[in-house]
Amino acid sequence: MSIRILLVDDHTLFRSGLKALLSRQADFEIVGEASDGLEGVKLAEQLKPDLVLLDLDMPVMNGTEALAQMLAANRELPVVMLTVSEDAEDLKEAFVLGARGYLVKNIDAEYLVNGVRQVVAGESVMSPEMTSKFVNGIRAKHLSLMPEVRPETVKSLTERERQILGCLAQGASNREMANLLNMSESTVKAHLQRIMRRFDFSSRVQAAVFAAERHMDRYLLESLNQKKANNG
Repeated sequence: MSIRILLVDDHTLFRSGLKALLSRQADFEIVGEASDGLEGVKLAEQLKPDLVLLDLDMPVMNGTEALAQMLAANRELPVVMLTVSEDAEDLKEAFVLGARGYLVKNIDAEYLVNGVRQVVAGESVMSPEMTSKFVNGIRAKHLSLMPEVRPETVKSLTERERQILGCLAQGASNREMANLLNMSESTVKAHLQRIMRRFDFSSRVQAAVFAAERHMDRYLLESLNQKKANNG
């Protein structure tokens, strides 16, 4: 079955290029296009897409307002912000409202295509460079969005769970984690589910922020280097 996608972006040229790119995927179908947020909200309700790619800065109604209205009508609708904004506050607001992803328009085509599939599969996606900006930009403000984490819970993490969190801090997908850590995607998913339950994370993004704050990406690099040294 095709993944039915609605494009909402006021730049006609960009939207046309995006449509051409996504239409080359056998499992993607572009079911509608909108040039402003209000039109996008109406089309989302009419067309019932599987996913919306939504710009932030648009006329008539901006992306944030459109996102809020789309999710008010259908809380389960997967919406991915696709924008030029690398502002951590924009990213934070989008995820607080319920966006499933935040991708900057300078990402490569493969990352975007994989991101669409990941979101439809129930994951969240974020441009890798935005993770550190998110953490650094809202360190003092995002605490209310994060569940309280007890020190003993952090200490209870296994080496493999720390590696998984290190991958999350780098913005890796489940497939990328599986390849890097030499395990199956189903095993990666099982580890992630245990981590999410233990820390009461409501989203993959919360887990990524938690991991980035605690420099789990450094732990990942150190543990992989140690493994190479031991095998060598």
